[in-house]
Amino acid sequence: MEADSTLGFSYLFGPVFSRRLGRSLGIDLLPYKTCSLDCIYCECGPTTRLTTERATFVPIEDVLAEVDAYLARNPELDFVTFSGSGEPTLYAGLGRVIAHLKRRHPRYKVAVLTNGTLFTREEARCDVLMADLLVPSLDSATPEGFMAIDRPAAGIEVAAIIEGLVALRRAFSGTLVLEVFIVPGINDTDREVQALRAAAERIQPDAIQLNRLDRPGIVASVTPASDELLASIRAHLEPLPVFVVPKRQPGQVRRLDDAQVDAAILARVAERSFDTTTLAFLLGLHEGLVAKQVKQMLSDGRLVPVAPDVPQPFGSPMRLVVRRAP
Repeated sequence: MEADSTLGFSYLFGPVFSRRLGRSLGIDLLPYKTCSLDCIYCECGPTTRLTTERATFVPIEDVLAEVDAYLARNPELDFVTFSGSGEPTLYAGLGRVIAHLKRRHPRYKVAVLTNGTLFTREEARCDVLMADLLVPSLDSATPEGFMAIDRPAAGIEVAAIIEGLVALRRAFSGTLVLEVFIVPGINDTDREVQALRAAAERIQPDAIQLNRLDRPGIVASVTPASDELLASIRAHLEPLPVFVVPKRQPGQVRRLDDAQVDAAILARVAERSFDTTTLAFLLGLHEGLVAKQVKQMLSDGRLVPVAPDVPQPFGSPMRLVVRRAP
């Protein structure tokens, strides 16, 4: 058994190699499959407990004990990620677990992959403010598209979700990437794309990622979006910072030399500024590598530092934000 295996742990999984998060240790705090949505593309299967009620589904002290036991090994990780078999913000103790990670294990960055539905509530927004990276989804900004794709629990409305994300962005000083899953025939029309653009302009994420089906979802009729369709949607959303999630390449580890990393960074920051966490996420590279190259590129004048667009709360570390030198 590998030294960093999570075999024998109840609430941890991985580490897994992610296209976007690098080497990621997963934390799953929910019984399978507890969620506020029943998305037609979900690769985890149908939602068996459709709810908006937050609860402490598993004992928080047991979760913290597992986190401490595993991270005491000092594993090499890019992120500790809250995800798994349901919506992590449904766990009422999420904020306490994140705070414990940042206090006891500050070397590790924390990511939360979320459907964004509970950020209509102040307590859910407060729970994630100490995270480094939030990836909320917004598959459609119209009521019709949202209902068709995401099939929410009673009482959830997309207009309220958008308002919750706007409020979250105002309070959150970390990196926020909006994920949009494209379902051909539903959210790829001009009306849908224009509504999404209007919502994103209000939310002001650090980046928008367009995603597509990799493995079979719940509804067999859902097909992967083509490269051409994603490119067209991206063009209609620009100049917003929009990127396409690369196709999954099983068994491949991305290896780039310094010159290739430099070129990739320069391409991303050619039009606007980014922080190193966003750059690493978009490039699918270890943030330590990206930060090292950014430091060198600042030194030799190819990049320049800029003030972050999002105000930094008192006492929080300033994010390193850069753009291409003029």
